[in-house]
Amino acid sequence: MHICPNCGLPLEACVCVELTKKSQTITIKKEKRKFGKIITVISGLSELDTQKLGKKLKMKLACGGKIEKDKIELQGDHLNKIKKVLVEEGFSPENITL
Repeated sequence: MHICPNCGLPLEACVCVELTKKSQTITIKKEKRKFGKIITVISGLSELDTQKLGKKLKMKLACGGKIEKDKIELQGDHLNKIKKVLVEEGFSPENITL
C-alpha cells in the first residue's frame, strides 16, 4: 500500500488534488502572437499536474496547444468556454479570473 507524502493517507483515499483544485487561483488571458494568431493562456497552475489537465482541455476544446510547468497555452480564442470547462474539472469558479 502506497502512502501520499502530503496528507499521509493511502493514495486511493488521498484528497490532496481536490483540495488544491479548490484553492488554486487561476488567471486566463488572451494574447496575440506573431502573424495575428490568438492564443489563450491559463496560468497559476503551479501545484497541479499540468500535463493531464492540458491534455483534457485540448481534447474538450478541440484545439492544439503547448503545456509548460505552470501554464497552458491553447491555440485560438477560448475565453468564452474555458471557465465552464475548468469548473467541470473541479476548480472553484470564484478563483478563476478572466
